[in-house]
Amino acid sequence: MQDKSEASNISNEEVQVDTQEQMRIRLGKLDDLTEAGQDPFTQLKYEVTHHSKDIVDGFEGLEDQVVSVAGRIMSKRGMGKVSFVDLHDRLGRIQLFTKIDEIGVEAYERWQKLDLGDIVGITGDVFRTRTGEISIRTKSYTLLSKALRPLPEKFHGLKDTETRYRQRYIDLIINPEVKDTFEKRSHIIRSIRNYMDQLNFIEVETPILNPIAGGATARPFVTHHNTLDMDMFLRIAPELYLKRLIVGGFERVYEIGRLFRNEGMSVKHNPEFTTIEMYQAYTDMQGMMDLAENLLSTVAMDVLGTTELNYQGTEISLAPPFQRFTMEDAVLKFTGVDFSQIETDEQARDAAIQKGLEPSKASTRGDILYMFFDFYCEEKLVSPTFISDYPVEVSPLSKKNPSNPRYADRFELFIGGREYANAYSELNDPIDQRRRFADQLKKRDAGDDEANLHDEDFCVALEYGMPPTGGMGIGIDRLVMLLTDNASIRDVLLFPTMRPMPGSNSQAGRQ
Repeated sequence: MQDKSEASNISNEEVQVDTQEQMRIRLGKLDDLTEAGQDPFTQLKYEVTHHSKDIVDGFEGLEDQVVSVAGRIMSKRGMGKVSFVDLHDRLGRIQLFTKIDEIGVEAYERWQKLDLGDIVGITGDVFRTRTGEISIRTKSYTLLSKALRPLPEKFHGLKDTETRYRQRYIDLIINPEVKDTFEKRSHIIRSIRNYMDQLNFIEVETPILNPIAGGATARPFVTHHNTLDMDMFLRIAPELYLKRLIVGGFERVYEIGRLFRNEGMSVKHNPEFTTIEMYQAYTDMQGMMDLAENLLSTVAMDVLGTTELNYQGTEISLAPPFQRFTMEDAVLKFTGVDFSQIETDEQARDAAIQKGLEPSKASTRGDILYMFFDFYCEEKLVSPTFISDYPVEVSPLSKKNPSNPRYADRFELFIGGREYANAYSELNDPIDQRRRFADQLKKRDAGDDEANLHDEDFCVALEYGMPPTGGMGIGIDRLVMLLTDNASIRDVLLFPTMRPMPGSNSQAGRQ
């Protein structure tokens, strides 16, 4: 095998030629197997009794016992009458020790012709080699699937992260730590569900195809339903449906699922992403703060065994309580601008211009306060921090703060300079809700295509009466990033959204 410096000098053209030649040879081997009545693709199943980790961990009880394992050949050593193979399965790797005397000349010749990447089933007895490695002595084997395409050489084959994301199946084969991330992702979601279920929340499902894009400030994806002859939207949030259920008498509901927003892509954003949204009757924003703290710390303990994390070189503690600031306090702390002394829209625009911001003529004091926070504060919030008292202008679905109605009873949770949760004391006044929707439509008419649309049926639902309610959404992808120490959202999505490669068979690739 070439070392890293040699591999870096191999051109893409050379790799392609080598791949084509290896595929030609492998196809020839498949033809030979088929002619001999041994086509591997006719195999239906294989009875697996143990996985690699089971054998290594339980060696004392399994020594000299016969086991059956299955997996992918990842390395081969030895060309004489004895050979060694590293077999990778779901839980790890184990060495296979194969002798010509044990399985016979004909079977051994076929064994030697197997390629890296082939999937085999092995029956043999467990033992420890003279060098101390726990292994399986092959008694018989079955070729279960022939790899017709060679695996990429580690250094030049998967150094490009774009290739890893586009061909995640190869990434999972070559890089075991990637599989660990997604197994941990599953554990995180399972832990969230367990926590919510223990609090007597009911998990529900709401529509992904929506006649109105509501529940969040975002640009939607638009599609068309042929039978109804109407445009529909992939949901940007399940909020308005979930609150309809609170109206209907469900007191605690949550939904884990995908949302779709037709926005930019970055290490923090993917057009489709996973969240949990939850709504609880007879509580408020403060109740949601308590729930957020306890949920995140419980999940961290369950998945990692600790609330103390090192994320990208920064120490972060998820142990409650989290620190708390109002948005005005945060802006004052990080910019020196005191919005408690700013009363008018004109004063706010002047303060913004002095700080190098460019507010529009239509920007209100609340819009500009939020702009200050977004530009100057968010990235500085490293330790878990609740930011409360958002301007009403940017919180169309939240109750007003009883003591200061220019602010909403809303918070967002920031960790490591990123937003992780958004929560309200939910607006349940149908008259105020209609007024807020009208304000959003004015913003849309002024050119803000992310502003909320008017949802008349939701207003009708509120007119039947919704109890005081606390609601919260948490980004699961970002939580997985935090708990697995991954810097990019693409590293925690099995199949992130990618631009099609030129010449691909996708519609976009053919244009």
